[in-house]
Amino acid sequence: QVQLVESGGGLVQTGGSLRLSCTVSEDIVSGTFMAWYRQAPGEQRELVASISGSSATYYADSVKGRFTISRDNAKNTVFLQMNSLKPEDTANYYCYSPAVGSWGPGTQVTVSS
Repeated sequence: QVQLVESGGGLVQTGGSLRLSCTVSEDIVSGTFMAWYRQAPGEQRELVASISGSSATYYADSVKGRFTISRDNAKNTVFLQMNSLKPEDTANYYCYSPAVGSWGPGTQVTVSS
């Protein structure tokens, strides 16, 4: 069974940075649509950023200009570089791919004011 494992979350002050990683247990990252979602307590899960098989990227308006999605095919890993973090970025962040069809456990990001 293919698995996604997120890492890199933590506690950071407003304006700080974090780099999230999503490692896939099989060699499917290359040429595959991958996405980062987040879910804050009491809120619905929302799409944050995605990268297509041809490396076209999408960002939610709330993170545009601050977050960058990228991937390392050799490491079967997708990254989310998060800069200029705000308290409203606090959430559990999840990696997802339709090719995998399941969610990882997520990684918690907490931004203090």
